[in-house]
Amino acid sequence: MIRRILPAPALLCALSLGALAPAAHAASHWERAHPRRDQVIDRTQHLNARIRRERHEGELSAAQARSLHGQVRSTRQEQRTMAHSNGGYITKAQQAALNQQENAISRQVGR
Repeated sequence: MIRRILPAPALLCALSLGALAPAAHAASHWERAHPRRDQVIDRTQHLNARIRRERHEGELSAAQARSLHGQVRSTRQEQRTMAHSNGGYITKAQQAALNQQENAISRQVGR
């Protein structure tokens, strides 16, 4: 039987990557309990990042970015209101409506 021995730096790198992999995929208790809300929140964060990036690159004016951030903020507030009325959860239909709003905002960012 032939054994390969990895050089110390390669071994340490492999071990550290293996140790980080489970942590990167581990969802918090809240994310597991509220997957629909988590998805909507993740999308709002991604939209805000895209708006900031487009503003930084000069693709959006300050007024356009401010307006889009306001739309994202109102979508996030609507999600909170929906969840408050449903014991902390949103329904599939509510998630679909919020996704539709976020899709419309996304199309405005990507012009």
